[in-house]
Amino acid sequence: MAPNPQQMMKQVQKMQADMARATEELAGEFVEASAGGGAVKVTMSGALQVQQVVIDPNAVDPDDLEMLQDMVEAAVNEALRMAQELAAGKMARITGGMNIPGLF
Repeated sequence: MAPNPQQMMKQVQKMQADMARATEELAGEFVEASAGGGAVKVTMSGALQVQQVVIDPNAVDPDDLEMLQDMVEAAVNEALRMAQELAAGKMARITGGMNIPGLF
């Protein structure tokens, strides 16, 4: 039996609407990552926007800015990984696990 093109189009449109809604929801969901035992904390939205960076004043050593930079980098990268994982999980529920290129 051949697939019904109209039914397929409706399914695609529903998936697109669900994905748009999920993308909007991700903007309001947040992950937090830290580095240096909590010396640097980064909050990022599920839409991959950095919302906040908090640095413990005790982590600021003018003679070793490289260490602080490394901690910020590590916290941002971990928050990014966590936010991508959050987005991928949300989208996988919509797509039924299909791997759609370019979708998070």
